[in-house]
Amino acid sequence: MFENLSNRLSGVVKTLRGHARLTEANIQDALREVRMALLEADVALPVVKSFINDIKARALGKDVIGSLTPGQALIGVVYEELVKLMGEHNDALNLAAVPPAIILMAGLQGSGKTTTTGKLAKLLKEKQRKKVLLVSCDVYRPAAIDQLKTLAQQLEVEWYPSDVSQKPEAIALAALDYAKRHFHDVLIVDTAGRLAIDEQMMAEIKSLHASLNPIETLFVVDAMQGQDAVNVAQAFNATLPLTGVVLTKLDGDARGGAALSVRNVTGKPIKFVGVGEKLTGLEPFYPDRMASRILGMGDVLSLIEDAQRTVDHEEAQKLVKKMKTGKGFDLEDFKMQIQQMRKMGGMTSLLDKLPGQVSQLAQGQIDDKLINRIEGIINSMTPQERAKPEIIKASRKRRIAAGAGVSVQEVNKLLNQFEQTQKMMKQFSKGGLTKLMRGMKGMFPGV
Repeated sequence: MFENLSNRLSGVVKTLRGHARLTEANIQDALREVRMALLEADVALPVVKSFINDIKARALGKDVIGSLTPGQALIGVVYEELVKLMGEHNDALNLAAVPPAIILMAGLQGSGKTTTTGKLAKLLKEKQRKKVLLVSCDVYRPAAIDQLKTLAQQLEVEWYPSDVSQKPEAIALAALDYAKRHFHDVLIVDTAGRLAIDEQMMAEIKSLHASLNPIETLFVVDAMQGQDAVNVAQAFNATLPLTGVVLTKLDGDARGGAALSVRNVTGKPIKFVGVGEKLTGLEPFYPDRMASRILGMGDVLSLIEDAQRTVDHEEAQKLVKKMKTGKGFDLEDFKMQIQQMRKMGGMTSLLDKLPGQVSQLAQGQIDDKLINRIEGIINSMTPQERAKPEIIKASRKRRIAAGAGVSVQEVNKLLNQFEQTQKMMKQFSKGGLTKLMRGMKGMFPGV
């Protein structure tokens, strides 16, 4: 995510060495780099012009204080302007309505609207303890109705049945009546999408909105469409009184232009971003955290929140105990750490939230395929072998390798990595964090 933009902006710092003050002369090249970075990221041209003018006005004459270099001072201004561009703060869902609070989901076909409906239901059920009812008004695609039904069953939330012979408005009003009678807190209405904007689609969703009077009307848009995403958002915003935007597939977009343009062009806040296929992959949008990611500073706050939400605290306590004593850390614990990582969205999601240099270092050495292979090797071991890896000799290694579909060398590599991890655990128990960091430096040369 934002890979190209991050790389271009990191070069800005290098262009401003040896100056004590930011002046028009010395920031010209740096601003050209920022402009090129934004245009390459597919940010809308009017947004780029306004953004560059704002940076220039604020940066000129800014003193470089303390230990800051001019490049760092300019990046500080860029960071603040990025936050302002994307909305300054997180706009949470407004559910302050007589139950059920109605959320209307709008967007084009293929934008991830139905999946996002499921993700939102999961988030409201688990985080806000809401009783949610889902309904599909997409009478043009039977598969969309079945998809939402399947998602509801997976999430263990209620689903109101509908079929292609019904009128969208009749379905929505019947679902609303059912939600009122069964005391649901939230009704989420998934609407029909088209491959492109057409008058019939707009008239239908306008009529649905008038009948339901939803408290939230969320526009779901695929971030990978870049400039097109902004144009589609504008068209929907002209037809519907949108209350917010959900950007999907943000993890698949190395440019990130839609995230920077859509708020500015529509005037509507980005409330959530969708990352990954899993139903846990919906995050509240925080402009300050997103600006940090864009500038390669990482998003450690979101990482901590992911850990708090997904990590098994009882198992974590057991691991801390083992780390403190330096005893008993085995391959079963190693496997548990891999599974916890997967719950947090896998290595790709985790690395995306780490600061740039750390992320790049780790990406060169670890990926999701490698993690899956490690888990496969551990699964091919007996409980005794996991508890006592030292008993794994040549014949056992051959059996484990055959069971996992890997070479004996890969089994050896895993056992060596595990041995290093065990040593680090012992260092942690004897000498605390300093020794542990020294041990890690040995594992990752060049850190």
